Formats: sequence, structure tokens, C-alpha cells
Amino acid sequence: MNEGPMEHLAEMPRAERSTVGLVPFEVTTIERATAQVLTEVRNRRPTPIRLANAYCVALASKDRKYRDLMNSSGINFPDGTPVVWFMRMDRSLSSQPGRVRGPSLFNEILDKGRNEGVRHFFLGTTNETLEILASKLTTRYPGLEISGTYAPPFGQLDGKFLADCQNQVSQTEANVVWVALGTPKQDFAAAKLAPILGMPTIGIGAAFDFAAGTTREAPAIVQRVGLEWAFRLLSEPKRLWRRYLFGNLIFIRAASRSHRAAR
Repeated sequence: MNEGPMEHLAEMPRAERSTVGLVPFEVTTIERATAQVLTEVRNRRPTPIRLANAYCVALASKDRKYRDLMNSSGINFPDGTPVVWFMRMDRSLSSQPGRVRGPSLFNEILDKGRNEGVRHFFLGTTNETLEILASKLTTRYPGLEISGTYAPPFGQLDGKFLADCQNQVSQTEANVVWVALGTPKQDFAAAKLAPILGMPTIGIGAAFDFAAGTTREAPAIVQRVGLEWAFRLLSEPKRLWRRYLFGNLIFIRAASRSHRAAR
């Protein structure tokens, strides 16, 4: 990445962390998270960034490989109101944690990054969605720099997959890669791609679909009261019922256990 308008960004102090279940989360806010990501981009750090919610905590409690990933290098932002509720029970914290909702962080970085010369690469979903996404975002954010897009074919996260992604990104001048492959695949992909590409990689979930308008987003009031998961469940019951109904129970058990242990 060339030196330029991003150089004036201030270095962000390291945030506190709070563990929910077996996952350590940054104690932050959407504003601080935005500044932190832009700092990672400015410094060309190969940092995997994860937007983790209750489902991620539940998955980490059962899956050793995913748990190890969530405790490895990188940043875990709390994308989920239930996660933030448990974080706020941590009386050792000196600051109040806030939710870092993935789609909101995505839009904040796109918006504020325009003044910093940030060049984005979108990896995931489908060619059709990526085309709609790029068109809508460049209209919404005049001056936005999208260096490239790539919708990899469905398959395992193997050497060929990583090589194809590296080849697609390296042909551009991107300095941050947004990865939308679904959880947990996107988190593993981001962790593997960050050191290969030498730039931040961010697992962003359904943000592409929301921004493109191909998936309906929950109303703001539903998001605020922590029921976005219920809205998504009602929107896609066949695909999501097992994830939310069983996942939420596992999350509550895991989060409650870690809270009791901390006390």
C-alpha cells in the first residue's frame, strides 16, 4: 500500500478484553472498532478480524479447532447483543462494551475509508450479488475504491482455494479484504489469507447480502433489543432453525459457565 492520506490516522491503544464462553472479545464500541480497523489497514498489518456472535461462542464451545482459532492472533469484535450483555456482567472492566455489528462496521469503514485512500476487495457470495453490491455501494459512497471482487466456487478451504484467492487479490491494489463465506469458513479463510496477502482480512458474514439488498435486514428496533437472530430465523427458517434454536441454548450454557468461573 502506498504512503498517502492514511498516514495521519492516530494509533489506537489496545482495548481491554472480556471472555464470553471460551472466546475473548475486544471491549470497544463501533466508533473505536472503526478507528482500530483503519489503523490496521494504515499499518499494513496482516490481521484477521472476526465479527463474532452467540453462534460463534456456541461453536467454539464444541469445536476445538474453531476455539483455537478464536484464541489465536487477530481481533474478535462482539457482533451480537447477547454477547455484549454477558460482557457487561464483567465487573473487572474499566469501560462499557458496545456491540460492533458486522454490517454496520462494514458501512462505517467504507464511508470513512474514502478519506483515507482505502481500497477494498470483496471475497465471497456470488458473482450476481457482488455485481449488485459494487453498483449500489459506489452510488451510496461516491469516491469509494473497490479494487476487485471474487466469488470462489463452493468447496473445501484447501491449498487451491487459497491460491486462487491470493491470485485474485494480488492482481489488484487492495489493502483490505472483506470475506463473506459464512461462519466458520470465513474465519478460517481470513486467518489463512491475512499472512499470505499481507493485509487485514475481515470475516463479515451477511453484510454483502444486506448491502446489496438480496437479503432483508432486520429493522433497527429489532436490532437494538437483541432479537435480530429471531428476525433472521423467521426469514430463513429451513436454513437457520438448527443454528439458532440449538445454538442459543449452547451459547447460554457456555456464557453462563464462564461468567460463574470469572466470579
